[in-house]
Amino acid sequence: MAGHSKWSNIKHRKGAQDAKRGKLFMKLAREIFMAAKQGGGDEETNPALRIAADKARSNNMPKDNIERAVKKATGDLEGVNYEEFTYEGYGPGGVAVMVKVLTDNKNRTAGEVRHAFSKNDGNLGENGCVAFMFNRSGYLVIDRSTTEADEEAMMLEVIEAGAEEMETTEESFEIYTEPETFSDVKASLEESGYTFSTSEVTMIPETYTELEEEGVEKMLKLIDMLEDNDDVQEVYHNLDADEAVLEKLS
Repeated sequence: MAGHSKWSNIKHRKGAQDAKRGKLFMKLAREIFMAAKQGGGDEETNPALRIAADKARSNNMPKDNIERAVKKATGDLEGVNYEEFTYEGYGPGGVAVMVKVLTDNKNRTAGEVRHAFSKNDGNLGENGCVAFMFNRSGYLVIDRSTTEADEEAMMLEVIEAGAEEMETTEESFEIYTEPETFSDVKASLEESGYTFSTSEVTMIPETYTELEEEGVEKMLKLIDMLEDNDDVQEVYHNLDADEAVLEKLS
């Protein structure tokens, strides 16, 4: 049944933040760099690189930028070395937060992330303090305005493609997959003619923390401060907020 999706709300706002194209392209390039460095520069044999490159293409990142990031990772171009870390902590009101970073200076980044938490009524925790609240999952969104399929027909297509779950809202079909089958499910649905407004492997919260408007405002400031950091790739959280409050504060 069509309804309200907490996750859709979170992703909708994040999409607006990601409209800062230059910063977004830099972060996407780092993600491609790390995937290519760890698994090689061939998308056919490196699923992580294929996912990162697909994400970049869906955000209209130029082909040359993608190829340059791969060449840097494989040694064909000179570049800096990045390391990947995940910081965990709590935002205002106990909202669980995970921050994925790629950095060439761990000490600098750790200090900046810690400062963002402390400035916005949050605090960093130990590794593992909130990770258990999230599941790594493939996430695909089909805008309902782009297809004539109804919920039942879409569900059959999704099951046949190998997805785990589908949630229907007024605006979209939200499809969840195992991380390992994400690329196959995406390819199968693309072959059926579907296009995606979002396609990524991400961290989905198992439960959500509700906050009133004052807490939501503080939490959004924390998210903004973290996402404005060049070393931060992703901010995952389990905030649940009223849609009207989110619109007002955005």
